[in-house]
Amino acid sequence: MSTHGPLSEEGLVRLLSHTGERLDHPDFGRYAADLDPVRLRRMWHDMTVVRAFDQEATSLQRQGELGLWVQAVGQEAAQIGSGHALRPSDFVFPSYREHAVAHTRGVDLPEILRIFRGLQHGAWDPAAHGFHLYTLVIGAHALHATGYAMAMARDGLVGTGQDSDGAVVCYFGDGATSQGDVNEALTFAAVNDAPIVFFVQNNQFAISESTTRQSRVPLAQRGAGFGVPSVRVDGNDVIASYAVTQWALQHARSGAGPVLIEAFTYRMGAHTTSDDPTRYRSHADEAYWAERDPIARLEAYLRSIGELSDEAVEAARAEAKELGRRTRETVKAWSRPETATMFDHVYAEPHATVAAERAWFSRYERSFADQGAHA
Repeated sequence: MSTHGPLSEEGLVRLLSHTGERLDHPDFGRYAADLDPVRLRRMWHDMTVVRAFDQEATSLQRQGELGLWVQAVGQEAAQIGSGHALRPSDFVFPSYREHAVAHTRGVDLPEILRIFRGLQHGAWDPAAHGFHLYTLVIGAHALHATGYAMAMARDGLVGTGQDSDGAVVCYFGDGATSQGDVNEALTFAAVNDAPIVFFVQNNQFAISESTTRQSRVPLAQRGAGFGVPSVRVDGNDVIASYAVTQWALQHARSGAGPVLIEAFTYRMGAHTTSDDPTRYRSHADEAYWAERDPIARLEAYLRSIGELSDEAVEAARAEAKELGRRTRETVKAWSRPETATMFDHVYAEPHATVAAERAWFSRYERSFADQGAHA
């Protein structure tokens, strides 16, 4: 591990060591003061269940039930920690790997798989969950998130000092920081004091390229160029991820403007099920990060203070197993929709061009039936 650059531990906020010892931090320790053992067990439970779902989805893809799957194994602490810091009045713009954040926002996890089965572009109501649809175009949603945050400010939904104040959290990976859309979003957010938290999950690989191919310095430093307060956090530490996000959300909700968080973590799985990570990373690196597993880290701490019983562990395993069963049965019960449904919901109102294209497609499909009748 280098001591400088984008893969260093330089400046990381950490409140739990990789072996499970509780630490303090002069600036951010107080933002985790409300995390009692009950809430920490909830975080551990959520990480455990979401990982089991993630692994089940991978198996379903390998069995041909999904066209693709995007794993988040290893990034659970960054997502569960930040997700637990959110209020109902906040709004999330995810990329396509934020399954654990979706879980904290009440999205039923098997429903996410409709996207990867190719059935729908989005499988939940964003307004009902405060959680936007997944965006597969790298970094494009950062501009949408910034616009949404600017609208929240103009609607008087921030800076009132009330519990109803909200903010936006926009999640993306290290690779997205090199995209023009993300840099434009940072510009707009900064000059408009938008109430938004840019949450960068630096999992060290933009698909197959090391973060060192994108930056010579830690990614959090990019915020300084836009005048955006920034912080680096150990993304495998769920307590620190929660604390830093609490601070950032309080800052944004107060009307003080945007914040950039870089959660330094590790993608334990492949970029997607179409990727082969053995081509670009070593077994030694994988072993190093396996020792820093975010779930094992919190479990070690809870065990050490006598706050995680064998019964609680068995209950989590049972819930994970039941979720796996329900996920399998749900996915395999889905039938193929009519092809013409791809024209549904393109626009909120009827649209002449879409209607014409639907009619053309209908004639095109009927032509094959007509050919069969005359054969």
